[in-house]
Amino acid sequence: MLRANKLILFTVAVLSFTAMMAGCSGTADGPGAGADPNETAATVNGKPIKMEEVERAIKQQAQGQENRLSPLELAAGRLQILQSLIEQEVMYQKAEAESTVPTDEEVNGEFNKRRTASGLSQEQFDAKMKEIGETEASARLSIKKALAIQKLNDKITGKIEPPKDNEIAQFYNNNPEAFKNKRGAQLGAIVIDPADSGQGDVTRNDLEAQAKAKEIGTRVMQGADFATVAREASEESNTRMQGGDWRYFTEEQMKQAFGDGFADAVMTKMQNGQIFPQLIPFEGRYLIVKLQRKQETDEDRTLETPGVRQEITDYLINSRKQLLAASYQAIAMNEAKIENFLAKKVVSNPNELSGARPAVAANSNTNTTVNTNTAANASNASNVANTSPTNNAGSNAAANKARPTPAATRPPANTPPPAAAPNTARNTNN
Repeated sequence: MLRANKLILFTVAVLSFTAMMAGCSGTADGPGAGADPNETAATVNGKPIKMEEVERAIKQQAQGQENRLSPLELAAGRLQILQSLIEQEVMYQKAEAESTVPTDEEVNGEFNKRRTASGLSQEQFDAKMKEIGETEASARLSIKKALAIQKLNDKITGKIEPPKDNEIAQFYNNNPEAFKNKRGAQLGAIVIDPADSGQGDVTRNDLEAQAKAKEIGTRVMQGADFATVAREASEESNTRMQGGDWRYFTEEQMKQAFGDGFADAVMTKMQNGQIFPQLIPFEGRYLIVKLQRKQETDEDRTLETPGVRQEITDYLINSRKQLLAASYQAIAMNEAKIENFLAKKVVSNPNELSGARPAVAANSNTNTTVNTNTAANASNASNVANTSPTNNAGSNAAANKARPTPAATRPPANTPPPAAAPNTARNTNN
């Protein structure tokens, strides 16, 4: 089923550290290690980005255990984070020039909204902020930048016009398979993530995630509004923003993803609007699943089927918006004068970056695997103030596969994708 491809704009993407090892000790060396927090990591048109910002993001993503990573892993993380901060600063400066910076009232409103959504008491909230090296001032500044960039992208993409009737018809005729409704179900999901991914979640390990998921499952099973609870508690940005709307699965896809038992229960026993009575493990997360709509038989939809024209219209508009926003950012990056001092340090001292992690204590039985693939993790939203409501136009598709994706964000399997977004220029030595 064709759904509107959501506008993918901008985020601060950073390296995500997962499966952190415990019971080990040591310190890290290499570029950025032990740096003065006031040292300048990079400049954008003369505006400095301090090492303090880079280290704060490292600390938040590594949950305070960054000294257990090798210098090589830390250097890769710092560079990835810094590049994202550079892109954010470039776009924020454009927002200032275009007068899309939010008012203090708007920033305060968003800050208070997020504090309330955290579900923490004021004391717990303050303790969490301190734990991750965040201050109220730095959090408000990050929110201000995120809102400014969102407004800028809305302004830029506002010039996109709806497609004409002949273009809608041509799209339909060229993609007939996209409009075949196969037997299956539209599922809703509230996602609870054991990882501290910085996407509005408050659980940081498997035990906390299971406890929260069970509590939420009980609430919705007892009649709490699913969409409302999803907006309050889902720890994944798309399902949170869309009130639990997730994606459409064909029957075969459900079997592959969740097993024959789940698919059989959904297709033969459950009714529309019913909550699945068990937590569903999926891609390292826990799901509370709702059957939103069941498609009993295969169906071929036509241009006259209600909703089809609007689906095509939304898809084409949002695909153009995505491309326009990415192109605007690419031009902005090319025009900016950027100096990346941290990258220069790596180039000047490449042999200082040891790949060896600190020694693990002999009695440690923990998993020492740390995921340091910066490309695959570039889609994880930064916990630097947990600010960006949108995704990077150039985010890695492989990384996105591991995330629950609402149907509203995905084109049909056989539909030609929108034109690829241009790669943002990495100008590090003007």
